[in-house]
Formats: sequence, C-alpha cells, structure tokens
Amino acid sequence: MLKKFICLASSAAVMLFSGCENQSDLPPDSLSNISNSEQTEIQSGSNTESTSDTQSSTNTLDSSGSQNNSSSQGSSDTQNSSSSQDSSDTQTSPKPEQPDNSGNTINIPQTGMTLSVPSEYMEAAEKQANVVRIEYDSKDYVRDGSPITKTAYVYLPYGYDESDTETRYDIVYLMHGLGGREGEYFDMGTMKNMFDNLIAKGDMKPTIMVSATFYNENSDRSFGGSDSELRQFHLDFTENLMPAVEGRFHTYARSTSKEDLIASRDHRAFAGFSLGSVTTWMEFCYDSEYIRYFLPMSGACWYYGGYGNYYPEETCDFFEELIAENDLNERGYFIYATTGTQDTVRGQVEIQMQEMLKRNDVFSPDHLVYYQKEGGYHDFNAVQEYLYNALPLFFGT
Repeated sequence: MLKKFICLASSAAVMLFSGCENQSDLPPDSLSNISNSEQTEIQSGSNTESTSDTQSSTNTLDSSGSQNNSSSQGSSDTQNSSSSQDSSDTQTSPKPEQPDNSGNTINIPQTGMTLSVPSEYMEAAEKQANVVRIEYDSKDYVRDGSPITKTAYVYLPYGYDESDTETRYDIVYLMHGLGGREGEYFDMGTMKNMFDNLIAKGDMKPTIMVSATFYNENSDRSFGGSDSELRQFHLDFTENLMPAVEGRFHTYARSTSKEDLIASRDHRAFAGFSLGSVTTWMEFCYDSEYIRYFLPMSGACWYYGGYGNYYPEETCDFFEELIAENDLNERGYFIYATTGTQDTVRGQVEIQMQEMLKRNDVFSPDHLVYYQKEGGYHDFNAVQEYLYNALPLFFGT
C-alpha cells in the first residue's frame, strides 16, 4: 500500500514561495477585481441559478470588460530562474488534436511553448456564462476537525438549464495561490471572457468550472499556514466540495456516491497556480481515482519536502508506485505542466520536470507534457495563457 506520509516543509518554507515582492502569486488583490468578501454572485448571462440545499445570492457584477492581450509581460523587476532548459526538442505547436471527451489520448509534442491568447478572446462574448456563489458544509481539517461553512463560485456555461437533467457537463476545479480566495478566476481581468469565448468559438465544450479555496474562516494565511491548508485540501475536496457541487449541478456523476464520482473521472479536471499548482500535484497524489486531467501552473509537487527542499527522485518514485497501484496507465491520466521562462519558481518546476521527462517509459507524452510561456512571469498573464492552451485539450469539441 502507498504510504500517505508527507514530510513537512523545511525551514526554508518561511520564505515567500513566489518571490512575490516583485511578482504576484495571485494573492489578495492581483487576481481580483471584486472589492469585498460580501460579493455573493457574479452574473454575466441571462440565466440565474436557483438553490436547493446550497445557497446562492442575487447580487450581480458586470464582468464584461476587457483588457490587454495576456501575452504582455508582468513586472519588470521579476527575477529570472537560475535553472536552464534544454530546448533542443522544444517547439511551439499549433492547436493540437483534441479528445472526444471520452478520455482518448491527447497527441501533442511532449515539450513546447504555449500559444498567446488571441485578443478577440479577451472581449466580452455574446453568449456569457453565469457565475453563482454556493456555500457548503466542511470541516477544519488543519485544526480540530470542527464543522465550518465554506464558499465556492461556480461557472455555469451559457445555456445551462437546471431543469434539463439530460444534458451533462465536464467540470474543472480551479485553485488560487498564496493569499488568494474563492471566485478569483471569474473576476480577474478578462479571464471569464476567455472562458466564454473558448466555448462560444467551439474550442471546448460547455464546461462547469469551480473556483474554490483551501482556506477557511480560521485559516492562518501566512506562507506556513497556507502550506498546512493546501496539504489537507484533498480531504475537503472528496468529502465536501465535490459532492456539494456535483450533487447540485449536472455533471457526469450520476450521484455523489464514491462509485459514481470515480466512474465519471474522465470528465473531471483540476488546475491551480503557484501554491494552487502544489495543490494540483497533491490532488494527483491523493485523488487521481476521481480526476483524469491535471494542470499544475508554476509549482512543483511537495508530497515530500516543501519550498526550497525538493526530492525529485523520491517524488517520481512515488508517482510510479501510485500509477502502478491505481492502474492509471490503463485508466488514463494526463498532466499538462507549465511555467514561464522568466518565472521566479521555474527552477523548482524544472527540477521535477526534468526528472519526470528522463523516465519517459513511465511518463510518456500521452500522460505528461511540459509547456512554457516564452518570457512568462509568475503572474496573471501567464495563468490565462496556460488555461487557454490546456482546457481545449481536456474537453475539446
């Protein structure tokens, strides 16, 4: 049996993970345009979502504005990574072959550079999604396990109809970085516009998305406290968040039983940036039986060690054991790992990815790819580009 043992982060973990004195790790204000935590619903389409056993409120925010193309750079004083990348076999690829939504193989080069988001994807789409706020029961897993209430925001694609129980939707869970909050992915800049346009232009199927958080009302939001919270999030995900969302909205899960949630894994993805990327790797470690697609953006796996204290060989050994014990080669999994060539944490990503790429007999291109944003920093622009490139691979039309 796999040991679910996690070495605590070294004392180096008190250092700021992203170096975000100069670059944002998407903490409180860099990904967010909502001014206060009382904002209860973001609505951009014509539909509103009624509640069953979870609550959504009626306040609205117009998010139809646009901003500059995401290929623009982040802060000018961002540090370069000291790690070097062998780019001899790296290439920028065109829009790749996409799966038919039944878990087929994704065929793209194993390494490459991401494509910039076209400017028209930043504009408000004619057919816009609704974003609703939900509350769900959870536990404070870091402290005493006491009951708490948490919040998440759910993106419902244009045309979603609660009364239509026949139409089913793929689902993507999104996680913020240090100091972030639920809902960020739907109110930062033009991100929601891009999601709307990916669907409207036929790049991806209408998809439900969930912007969640590993924090709760009792959380210590320091770096060390955040590290502790993300390490326990997998419990909240399987026991509370996923059942609350998929028990209410029309995903491919027939029910919220463990069996039905596992049976629908081909229609589920998880993505996160920075500490959210670390969370995404943890989801791969703990919850791959529920999730087929993973998008870790600018962050490595800390199953062993932590910031500044990496164990790439041990981590990859664990991945191999995980894959074998859970028959993931047969059941299917796909990791689209990303970072920017100017990202301050590129070094830690490189250490892990080069070890994984060396083990090509295990981490073959149909299971793992590693793509970088040319000139990309640890910022919003890079996040938007990673999502633009990855989501159509997961749930393309």
